Amino acid sequence: MNRSCYCIICITMIVFKQRTYGKERIRMEFNEKLQELRKQKGLTQEELAETLYVSRTAVSKWESGRGYPNIESMKAIAKFFGITIDELLSGDELLIIAEEDTKNKEMHLRDMVFGLLDLSIVMFFFLPFFGDKANGAIQTVSLLGLSGIESYLRAVYLAAVIATAVLGILTLVLQNYRKAFWVNNKNKISLGLNAIAALVFIISQQPYAAAFLFIFLVIKGLMLIKWR
Repeated sequence: MNRSCYCIICITMIVFKQRTYGKERIRMEFNEKLQELRKQKGLTQEELAETLYVSRTAVSKWESGRGYPNIESMKAIAKFFGITIDELLSGDELLIIAEEDTKNKEMHLRDMVFGLLDLSIVMFFFLPFFGDKANGAIQTVSLLGLSGIESYLRAVYLAAVIATAVLGILTLVLQNYRKAFWVNNKNKISLGLNAIAALVFIISQQPYAAAFLFIFLVIKGLMLIKWR
């Protein structure tokens, strides 16, 4: 009787380990399967990357289990190897990719809005957002036409506008740049520059320019609250 109980316990433990191992295999299935499919085709990582229009580093990351392709790349992989996405991925992996894809789309949209808002500050160079004293009267002029203020203050205006516009260009151009410092701080830098410029314009009594930047701050703040 004791021997029978012992055998049942051993069999139960073996089945449990097999199921656990099976789950681990499912988690590892995509990177292993991708590597196997690539080798069956006789392709190098670089050749597969060229076929999928991605970098060799991306393929290396997928095959080492350090990440997953986005939805579009996954469709391209399935089509190239003539299999379905379900054959490539487990249910858990599909959920992970869907969540990452949603986050990436939100980040791209946020970067697009932040970048365009920051870049649009170049309008200050050409549109009459500034009050300029001339012959005892105040007229509205562009930043380039602003002359009735101290030279140091004009230099501060130019620095704030140029820095914000450059950040806008970088935000648009580097949307796929994934270094931690840039990803974690680009929005903070944008908000900081925006707030400093608005404060400078308020202190120096330039209400139109300050109001314009304040609207930008509100839009950016609402986007960060929505997608935090």
